[in-house]
Amino acid sequence: MPALVNYGGDDDFYSGGSFYTNSTDLGRLCSISSQVDVYYPPRKRARITAPFVVGETLFEQSKQASIDVLPDECLFEIFKRLPGGRERSSCACVSRHWLMLLISIRKGEYESSKAVKENTDSVSDEDDGYLTRCLEGKKATDMRLAAVAVGTSGHGGLGKLSIRGSSSSSGVTNFGLSAIARGCPSLKALSLWNVPRVGDEGLSEIAKECHLLEKLDLCQCPSFSNKGLIAIAENCPNLTSLSIESCPKIGNEGLQAIGKLCPKLQSVSIKDCLLVGDHGVSSLLSSTSSVLSKVKFQGLNITDFSLAVIGHYGKSVTNLMLSGLENVSEKGFWVMGNAQGLQKLVSLTITSCRGVTDVSLEAMGKGCANLRQMCLRWCCFISDEGLVAFAKSAGSLESLQLEECNRITQSGTIGVLSNCSLKSLTVVKCMGIKDISSEVPLSCCNSLKSLSVRNCPGFGTAGLAVVGRLCPQLQHVDLSGLCGITDAGLLPLLESCEAGLVKVNLSGCLNITDKVVLALTRLHGGTLELLNLDGCRRITDASLMAIAESCVFLSDLDVSRSAVTDSGVAALSCAEQLNLQVLSFSGCSRVSNKSLPSLKKLGKTLLGLNLQHCNSISSRTVELLVETLWKCDILF
Repeated sequence: MPALVNYGGDDDFYSGGSFYTNSTDLGRLCSISSQVDVYYPPRKRARITAPFVVGETLFEQSKQASIDVLPDECLFEIFKRLPGGRERSSCACVSRHWLMLLISIRKGEYESSKAVKENTDSVSDEDDGYLTRCLEGKKATDMRLAAVAVGTSGHGGLGKLSIRGSSSSSGVTNFGLSAIARGCPSLKALSLWNVPRVGDEGLSEIAKECHLLEKLDLCQCPSFSNKGLIAIAENCPNLTSLSIESCPKIGNEGLQAIGKLCPKLQSVSIKDCLLVGDHGVSSLLSSTSSVLSKVKFQGLNITDFSLAVIGHYGKSVTNLMLSGLENVSEKGFWVMGNAQGLQKLVSLTITSCRGVTDVSLEAMGKGCANLRQMCLRWCCFISDEGLVAFAKSAGSLESLQLEECNRITQSGTIGVLSNCSLKSLTVVKCMGIKDISSEVPLSCCNSLKSLSVRNCPGFGTAGLAVVGRLCPQLQHVDLSGLCGITDAGLLPLLESCEAGLVKVNLSGCLNITDKVVLALTRLHGGTLELLNLDGCRRITDASLMAIAESCVFLSDLDVSRSAVTDSGVAALSCAEQLNLQVLSFSGCSRVSNKSLPSLKKLGKTLLGLNLQHCNSISSRTVELLVETLWKCDILF
């Protein structure tokens, strides 16, 4: 044969086909059999250094591997016949080209999937949707989504996908979401945040392929419109939860389709979508009235009409949140209460709504017979009179939270406690709360177990005295941020709590001293589980010694930014009955390296230790603690 073949590696005898795929080239080699035997290095391509000379034409052997010259159609048929997810994942790792081919194959097109459908009526384990994936920031790309689509198919199937993207040029597009749709028909929950390059096309692919979808969360997605939401409504009848936030192109048409075509919808949250108005909200509420239980509307252009619909059709609503509804007047809230449709409502939260007044608040109390939790934030038109009237009419009320309702005074809170069986009262940043000494006989509120008065600068010693007389069964007390209270105000409260305090938060109470802690441990050491003294700068080692001696069940202790020293830490470590799990000395400059043995001893039960801003503790000491306390999360 007029050819010279040079080869490298160990000799091996190889029986192969022609070196040429072109029929013209083969014709010129008519004198050579189509099956020729040549020496070929094992598992290596032949290296040709001299040309074949046939007649006067020059040929060179092709260097491309035979698998690379297969057309996509052949690879597609091969990939369709891969037996399982592990084999598909292996092929996806070969090259980007193969990965792109694999994600172009829908789940149902694999021969293994067809075999399962023919042999059984049940869904295979691969389609159960057990896996959860979350891609954030720079990791949220189309290629990663493609890899997820291929890789999860053999490990239980993708059930939940969360994408927290960015506006970068390499972010997720419709292509990536389409890959998920084709490869993950088991998807049941999809959350998309800040993905501006994904639009209706990608969402429509999800709707087309993922018919099991139950939860959809869209936030800051400016490219989604009613078209994508309508596609979800038409193809995902199992949808139970829908959350849409800051999607400026989604409006009434999309919500109308959801209400009409998704009969299982149980939870809906619409926030800051300017195109959503009365038509969308009313259609959604009236169509899903039998099952819809959780509703949140914030920053929408809706009017009194929508609240009337809520009051009439919200027969199954148990949780209702209304916020920033500037176009809703007093009439809207009044009608919502008097419509008598919210009989199952358990929790109501209203934030920054000017329509909430004394009149409308009382109407809501009368119309919601089973209301147990009420939260009012930034409702500036509510006064003591309206609050007390609401408390009298809401007979089932157990928890009341007031935040920045500045017309509420101490008289209003006392009236609430005297007229209903509250279990929990929270008052935050209500500037109208001021100390008023009351000599009038007050009826006790034995039902109140939890009291939280935070960052109300006017609340002081006189207010604490009233609370002590009114609420003898307190177990949880949070007085954080009350700079005006002193030992003289707190001691009577501690003495009046008959049930035994369990959780006490005095963070930011700058003027309390060791006297309070000594009384607290003496009276309630047998029940106390949490004590927060963060920022109480007059607390010293004497408090820690009292805690070590008297507290049996204490598991969470915070003495950050106090005056404790190494001696106090040592006293804590010697308490055999203590089983602290969370301990904080943040900002305690007098706790030093000398406390290392004590901290190691305490660390036997600790799960969290905060040593931030402890300037007298060296990095080396922290390293030794980290090595020893491997179960404990140490902040430094």
